Amino acid sequence: MTTTPHVLWIDDPEAPGNRLLGGKFGSLADMHAARFEVPPGFGITTGAYRRFLDAAGLTRRAEEARSQAANAELSEIREISAGLTAEIESAPLPPELETAVCEAYAELGTRSGQVDVPVAVRSSGESEDLAGASFAGQYDTFLWIRGVEELLRHVRRCWAGMFGEAVLTYRTEDEKPPPSDLGICVGVQQMVAARSAGVMFTLDPVSGDRSKVVVEGCWGLGEGVVSGGITPSRYRVDKVTFEVLDRDIVEQESKFAFDPGCGEVALVEVADELRSQPCVTDEQLHALAELAKRIERHRGAPQDIEWAVGEHGEVRVLQVRPETVWSRRGTEQLVGDRKSPVDRVLARFAGQRVVRGSGGA
Repeated sequence: MTTTPHVLWIDDPEAPGNRLLGGKFGSLADMHAARFEVPPGFGITTGAYRRFLDAAGLTRRAEEARSQAANAELSEIREISAGLTAEIESAPLPPELETAVCEAYAELGTRSGQVDVPVAVRSSGESEDLAGASFAGQYDTFLWIRGVEELLRHVRRCWAGMFGEAVLTYRTEDEKPPPSDLGICVGVQQMVAARSAGVMFTLDPVSGDRSKVVVEGCWGLGEGVVSGGITPSRYRVDKVTFEVLDRDIVEQESKFAFDPGCGEVALVEVADELRSQPCVTDEQLHALAELAKRIERHRGAPQDIEWAVGEHGEVRVLQVRPETVWSRRGTEQLVGDRKSPVDRVLARFAGQRVVRGSGGA
């Protein structure tokens, strides 16, 4: 009998697309295997999540919670959610599972050369593989977590997030609740000390023009762009020539970064000399657009990509997911700037932002 692993590294040959890593982290493993620059990390697998629920005596409770929430009023769902999430966050891990997580975190520290290496702890659900259900913004991400005890606490918080109000009330495109037996992986990844970060699309999210790459970015961590807390600067780049066609530079007074004073990620001031400056250089913008084009070619469809530029200018891929708005109109004719007068109207809306959920599922 093959034992389901509690931990699976994204550089493991078995990792790319593996359902044990959920949608998000399985996708990152695929990116790593394709030699894209992805920060190192490991997934606490969906099998580990189910082992935890069994050991805590919560498997039946979890199934009942989803079943009850499918037809409950919002006030009832809040009670269901509060009770179950509290139990999950306080329950101990089975000893062998806790040991596996502690050993993997220690190994990540060894690989990075850091004691108590700061990590991003991200939920990666099996639900992200469902047709007609993106789950964008429904699951949790925690940044700059340090130390094994804090890691274990935030792993439980990710598991508990499976039963948050937003998830329990989520409905697929056909207005049905998702299956009740879905699992979740928790991805643990070395933090990138981002000088700048953001998202990019391998098409224009306003017009659907597939001959463009649109980059949105800000100083500091990309949480501000992903959550909508910071208005990003925006660049539209030609996918063939890499010419920057439009630049909308937003003055940025604050950024998300690790604040030593409070020991966590917080809004801090941007240095005066940087506030009105582009958060990426032309060279970095070219590298990002080229990276976006390569990822789209590898994945075979338009993509929505989270990125970061480190302190020394290195570009890293943080998340990759299919673009889901324009890609579903695959048979429609999409036109470029010089082919339709309609684009003169669309240009008026070029400053609109695509609002995304925090955590990005």
